[in-house]
Amino acid sequence: MPGDRLTLQDRRQIAAGLREGLTYAAVGRRVGRPTSTVTREVVRNGGPRGYHAEAAHQVSTRHPRQRRTGALTTSPGGADLGGRDPRLVDEVGAQSTELMIQAGLPQMMAKVLAALFTTDGGSLTSAELVRRLHVSPASVSKAIGYLENQVLVRRERDPHSRAERYVIDDDVVFRSVMASARNQNQIAEACAAGAQKLGATTPAGARLENTSQFLRHVVDDLVRSAEHWHKVYSSRPRKASETD
Repeated sequence: MPGDRLTLQDRRQIAAGLREGLTYAAVGRRVGRPTSTVTREVVRNGGPRGYHAEAAHQVSTRHPRQRRTGALTTSPGGADLGGRDPRLVDEVGAQSTELMIQAGLPQMMAKVLAALFTTDGGSLTSAELVRRLHVSPASVSKAIGYLENQVLVRRERDPHSRAERYVIDDDVVFRSVMASARNQNQIAEACAAGAQKLGATTPAGARLENTSQFLRHVVDDLVRSAEHWHKVYSSRPRKASETD
């Protein structure tokens, strides 16, 4: 295989993986390529719903100058991209999605969250998400419900229409960390209660008590650090492009 260039067979395997609904990471493992290679390949050639192996391979064999000077494609639902090449935004979004999936977020929830993260305004309507992600309104609705429960997204009424907008705030990570800390504290409390019931001198009781103390100390450190850095970054003036 010459260098890192994808073969037609590689591209056919990528297309098959996309039809099966696999993530880019899973497709990459199947083809034996890095996730980033698969991500770039797909977003440059029509996205997950528009990718065709033969067409992508034909494009790859053209002269590099021909590929560079070709007309840029526009992404449906590409609202609020700040004038950027939609393919670049799609690539960043796809990479973010893969990382979120690896961190444990379900695939559709990760796609919606990544789409919101990569818009300048940090908000999209259901219709915009449907067009941008090529998914059904029901899938968007389910993902938003999940993300709301995780304190990652909130709803607000669009002042210019009757549509709801789904919003990701600048402090979303801070709020998510604090919500996680509250959950961990509840686990610590449950472990402490279990240790008392089983007896702190028993192996099981000691294990629960140690777990409780460990979680309490870690959560306390995490909360102090999160509050400190949230204060630091919240007090920083936003750039002119962010306040226009």
